[in-house]
Amino acid sequence: MRDTEGAKAMKQTSSPLPLSPLTLGPIHWTPAQPPLIMGIINVTPDSFSDGGRFLAEQNALDHARQLANEGAQILDIGGESTRPGADLVVEQEELDRVIPAIRGIAAADLGRAISIDTYKARVADKALAAGAHIVNDVWGLQREPDIAKAAADHHAPVIINHWEKERQSDIDIMEQMKRFFDRSIEIALKAGVKPREIILDPGFGFAKDAAENIEILARLEQLCDWEYPILIGTSRKRFIGSLTGREEPRDRVFGTVASNVIALMKGAAIFRVHDVAAHKDALAVAHAVYDQQRT
Repeated sequence: MRDTEGAKAMKQTSSPLPLSPLTLGPIHWTPAQPPLIMGIINVTPDSFSDGGRFLAEQNALDHARQLANEGAQILDIGGESTRPGADLVVEQEELDRVIPAIRGIAAADLGRAISIDTYKARVADKALAAGAHIVNDVWGLQREPDIAKAAADHHAPVIINHWEKERQSDIDIMEQMKRFFDRSIEIALKAGVKPREIILDPGFGFAKDAAENIEILARLEQLCDWEYPILIGTSRKRFIGSLTGREEPRDRVFGTVASNVIALMKGAAIFRVHDVAAHKDALAVAHAVYDQQRT
């Protein structure tokens, strides 16, 4: 893919921070270690891949144990689907879904970090008080900026996801992403979030077509050069199906693994997935090769 002026600008204005160790609740990670795997727990009735399966508190806890046993270091709990056409969930309903799950998983003491997948400031605050350690905001702190203060008040890292429903077609996609992240990082820092508590997510599938998702993956090293940890969320997504011909999300495991191996070789550090066991093995092999190339 082309190396555009926008991509060059990203490199020239990149953060001076070196990629540093992360502390995510009970998890301590250094860049020399294998990548972190985030297991997905949707306590929703309508998520695109597993809606309804883990809505009950006990089912969520059982799934958390399974993901932890398979090798997930982070458990990401979400109470509102972001699939196209999904119904909006009011704040109290989201709280009613996620808080029991978080409390149950925290009480089980699995030794894993717990992430709350929400864009609502009050939900994030209540979830962190209930035992979550990380805020994962699909709107990149820009829909409810007070969510950054909630994270800072609890000394919680934030995952800033790129999602712009209206973008300019004449601007390089990586440059657009950089501008979005610049705004989000400013919100985080002003709220008191520390630079080393910021994680970036390019937002695969969020208002992006298949060609754009492929381009972002092909040029991911340009974002990794910005020197914040990068989280990748391609798991079972539609663009994987468009490449493999797999219509059912559950059948997109192999394609997802391939995308994440590519992302790791380009510098990504955290992988949000449904299928933890497959990714643990694949990323272990890829990391061994990647680590040798770096030394």
